Amino acid sequence: MEFCSFSSGSSGNSYMVRQGGTVLLVDCGISGKKIFAGLRARGVAPEAVSGILISHEHSDHAKSLRVVVRKTGCSAFMNAGTWACLHDKVPEDRQVMIRCGERFSVGEVQVETFALSHDAAEPMGYSFLAGGRKLSIMTDTGYVSDAMLEAVADADLLVLEANHDVNVLQMGPYPYALKRRILSEEGHLSNEAAAACILRLHAMKDKPRRILLAHLSHQNNTPEMARVTVSNMLEEEGLLTGGSVLLDVVTRDEISPLYEV
Repeated sequence: MEFCSFSSGSSGNSYMVRQGGTVLLVDCGISGKKIFAGLRARGVAPEAVSGILISHEHSDHAKSLRVVVRKTGCSAFMNAGTWACLHDKVPEDRQVMIRCGERFSVGEVQVETFALSHDAAEPMGYSFLAGGRKLSIMTDTGYVSDAMLEAVADADLLVLEANHDVNVLQMGPYPYALKRRILSEEGHLSNEAAAACILRLHAMKDKPRRILLAHLSHQNNTPEMARVTVSNMLEEEGLLTGGSVLLDVVTRDEISPLYEV
């Protein structure tokens, strides 16, 4: 199984998951032009996309859904809460309703869904299983519950939110209400919270895994800051030295490497 980020950040998100002839897009929060460029960079024609999965309705995850469905001709998968917000962007015959907690298959990939805590109608994370391997995406959540950890405990590759540095956010120019929203339990994970999540995950299930820090804020974080903060906290527990965790960062302004799971 393969993973590639076309863009990840507070200004737009879109990912590709591929297993054999099955190509899935997760979120369409950047322009269709950029998504199709990302597909071409990975040797995928738009019509080869097997399905589109949307995590929630915010524009940085669903902005170009209409044009991507039209260009690819494939179906879009969402739960009832998200469909209530986005149903007018997708023809009825391309709408697939899924339930949070459901497992289903698209081509060669099994998909699992789990609830997140974000200020959206019904935000969900996704896990993908194929060939005995698991890839999970968990961004846009204000905290990580035990149930969320259980959902990703077996992940060989985890795309995990590290949205902001708390001090930078608190001292920055955002209005107070927006700062409260981001820091709330329905907001976004900080760098420190991401590291704490990884440590909890390791305590729950000690296995080698790759972590991709994602959904970084352009205003309140940098790739270097996220990497250093998380690395330092993991290093204190010996996770990086022992090779239990491989850490990387995906950004909003470039297509990521192709990661094999």
